[in-house]
Amino acid sequence: MADADVLDSDLLDFECPRCQVAVTEPYYGPCGSCRDLMRANVAGLARDDLEAEAYVPKMNVTPNAVALKDD
Repeated sequence: MADADVLDSDLLDFECPRCQVAVTEPYYGPCGSCRDLMRANVAGLARDDLEAEAYVPKMNVTPNAVALKDD
């Protein structure tokens, strides 16, 4: 929902749970400045250097009897 789509009657008056400043927002939660600050500090970067290890079954795992059945 864009900010232009929010009606004045849909806005809530409350204190930001993070900075305790009185704000008027469409949803309860951190104010806009706190959200921007959290995005800047907490937002992670994609890591391309991760590779999944190949699956190696445990020694106690046996093949399914149905899969080994000969016709």
